[in-house]
Amino acid sequence: MNFADALRRLEPTAEITALGTLRGLDTTLIPARGYPLELIPPVSLPRLLNRALLQTPGRLRDSVRAAEAILDRVRAEVVVGFGGYVAMTAYLAARRRGLPIVVHEANARPGVANRLAARMTTHVFTPAPSVRLAHATAIGIPLRPAITGLDRPALRDAARQRFGLRPDGPVLMVTGGSQGALTINAAVSGAAAALRAAGVQVLHITGPQHVVEVPEGDPADPPYVVLPYVDEMQYAYAAADFGICRSGAMTCAELAAVGLPAAYVPLPLRGGEQRLNAEPVVAAGGALLVDNADLDPTWIETTLIPVLTDPERIAAMSAHASAAGAPDADVVLARHVLTAVAERRRYPASR
Repeated sequence: MNFADALRRLEPTAEITALGTLRGLDTTLIPARGYPLELIPPVSLPRLLNRALLQTPGRLRDSVRAAEAILDRVRAEVVVGFGGYVAMTAYLAARRRGLPIVVHEANARPGVANRLAARMTTHVFTPAPSVRLAHATAIGIPLRPAITGLDRPALRDAARQRFGLRPDGPVLMVTGGSQGALTINAAVSGAAAALRAAGVQVLHITGPQHVVEVPEGDPADPPYVVLPYVDEMQYAYAAADFGICRSGAMTCAELAAVGLPAAYVPLPLRGGEQRLNAEPVVAAGGALLVDNADLDPTWIETTLIPVLTDPERIAAMSAHASAAGAPDADVVLARHVLTAVAERRRYPASR
């Protein structure tokens, strides 16, 4: 929805309809952002030769017809997709209706839907030049203005006060994403005594399903603040000097955009996709990379604490992280979409 928000800012009269399914969070997140949602039958691709696989062509045909009916009803002029099973249906429906297709791939390893769509259109965009996709132009990942417009130094004091942190001294932000990460939680909480001894404050966002046990410290020790969830992450970013987190595509993009250096701990699944997401900012000098299997309290004490207590190194890494970011990707993508619409209107016979 970050792209849709940018499109509305550039063209307030734009009519935007989201396609989704009853699965996942579509019915919760999309209406909450103020956009109409149209539902289509979900179609996944079974990995095994079974009855479900044999039924897939018919289910896909029905889903594409449902998407075509929606495109006709809302008088769509362009289809913008970000991958996944819903996008696959939308791409096929758009092609049958002669509509321009715009593809954005957020991950370092493109999924099946976007690999297919990239062969249907030249309007293809990726987060980095290293992402291999036909016709691709690297623009970054669309982010919220609250992130791209964040002035970390200006908000730092208020953000630290918000979380009960001291105005001075390094702050380590810990997060495993919206669900938390057991390995990260255990490693950092296990090093609580060493972090306090080094003068490092901690803002530990555990995830709503996780609880960490942090030994009681002396009131004079640097605060170790534990929260299950933070709704407005820009405050956490502003309060912190350094992060330790997973390396999902959105996390990497947000931290680079705000110039927050981090130690990335890729999720050891999905064929190493998260490692690929982190590699560009690591190569630029704006982050560290540690394998999930190597992350423990000892790594925090021997590798991370020396970085956290070196202000010059943190400042340099922050600058490198910022250089690797792309804070205007939402606007860039929105402009490309408006251009595609303008071209269609100019040459309607080319449908």
